[in-house]
Amino acid sequence: MDNEEHRGFETLAIHAGQEPDPTTGAVVPPIYQVSTYKQDGIGGLRGGYEYSRSANPTRTALEECLAEIESGTRGLAFASGLAAEDALLRAVCKPGDHVVIPDDAYGGTYRLFAKVAAPWGVEFDPVPLRDVAAVRAAVRPETKIIWVETPTNPLLGIADIRALAQVAHDAGALLVVDNTFASPYLQRPLEFGADVVVHSTTKYIGGHSDVIGGALIVSDEALGERLAFHQNAMGAVAGPFDAWLTLRGIKTLGVRMDRHCANAERMVEMLTGHSAVREVLYPGLPGHPGHDVAAKQMRAFGGMVSFRMESEEAAVQVCERTKLFTLGESLGGVESLIEHPGRMTHASAAGSPLEVPGDLVRLSVGIEDADDLLRDLRQALG
Repeated sequence: MDNEEHRGFETLAIHAGQEPDPTTGAVVPPIYQVSTYKQDGIGGLRGGYEYSRSANPTRTALEECLAEIESGTRGLAFASGLAAEDALLRAVCKPGDHVVIPDDAYGGTYRLFAKVAAPWGVEFDPVPLRDVAAVRAAVRPETKIIWVETPTNPLLGIADIRALAQVAHDAGALLVVDNTFASPYLQRPLEFGADVVVHSTTKYIGGHSDVIGGALIVSDEALGERLAFHQNAMGAVAGPFDAWLTLRGIKTLGVRMDRHCANAERMVEMLTGHSAVREVLYPGLPGHPGHDVAAKQMRAFGGMVSFRMESEEAAVQVCERTKLFTLGESLGGVESLIEHPGRMTHASAAGSPLEVPGDLVRLSVGIEDADDLLRDLRQALG
């Protein structure tokens, strides 16, 4: 596209990497459900394609779009968010290296570090990322990555991307930001100094609970080449239909996020005034410890809301009583979900420094009618 740097987010989401098909004029990239390609002579690749693990035109369209909407130079699409994380760790780290991770990271990320990377020889330390001094103190000569989630899953903590990028770069390390909760519409970490952005595209980017995927986006072309080598060598790539579904989801990301955020604010307003709720965790609240930082680096405060009840039993009961909020894992779809993180998405962190409170409930607020959602939550709270 010409002058893409001057185009707005919604325009890029609909057009970046998605020029009309040169043969038919189709305005949507085709699903290239193909494994191999006819070569123009030995070693003569037509358009750079030889085998769909290495490259596929539908995946290329998605990867180009992801790079544009995250203000990066290279995007890479994977079979899942954890596949993307694993490829990144193996590309950047080796046995003996060290990583700083959030002390309330996503349970699957913690499991990857604790059960896969650590036996391989990569050490890690959980640190409260809101405390920049604590992060700086945790850095070692062997530290290769400072790993950030902001907002975090599920406690919705906020990290100062720009400040942590400085800490990482002073130490010769990379700043990696999992931007899944915010989405590129609300926050673009590369613009604040991050080196790599990670997504579970299953969530807000896909947006319809119908596809699993992951992504890495970088601004440094050399790092992009290293990651692309590992993507091909390890092979956990997004299939063409999954890439097509994810690309379709991106087209409506902006309008969906506006509604997610607006509905979440309505839920927060009700929950903060409810007698059965002990605490509401949402970066949009002025009393949230990360509110000021979030206001500087996010367009709005997101569709995820967590709150604490008086006991674990009360939290479980709320999850079991909702009718419109579906009890289920994952997040970021058009439908609203409710879950008990301690027994569901973060069960793998039980007994670790990342164990989440048993009285915690997490909401992924969808785009349904807000009044209907409020009625459902009120009756569940009793």
